[in-house]
Formats: sequence, structure tokens, C-alpha cells
Amino acid sequence: MQTMTVTMQESFVPNFLDILNQNKEMISLEKSKPLKQDPYFEERRKEIQALREEIKSGKVSMVPHDKIWENIHQRIRTS
Repeated sequence: MQTMTVTMQESFVPNFLDILNQNKEMISLEKSKPLKQDPYFEERRKEIQALREEIKSGKVSMVPHDKIWENIHQRIRTS
């Protein structure tokens, strides 16, 4: 028996599951450890990847850590 990790395009998943189902007597399929511990792992991973792409493309800009804290301290002083 061998254990493998397979990465595929989201749109191919139903086809892949059909292939596995046709050979179910020779294949055992189970959720990965991160998915067992966190059922929303994949959704968050996709969100993070999308955010990273937006940052890389320039659609979204990052604010430096020091600037964020400067803004927080300024708001505390003025309230």
C-alpha cells in the first residue's frame, strides 16, 4: 500500500472522485489530517491565496506594521 498527496484543479475533483469510485476495491480514501481537525481549512486556504494574488497584482496594498500601530496609538490619544 502507498500513500499519496494529489493536487488538482477544483473543477476536476468530481471526475477524480468518479475514477476513484470505479476502483474502490483497490483504493482507500480519507480526509487529510488538517481537514479532520478543521473542516474549513480548504475555504480559508483559498481565501488566503486569493488575497495574496490581489496583493501581488497591486489591487490591494499592504500597510506596514508600524503604520498600523501608529494609527492605533493616535486614535487612543484623541479619544
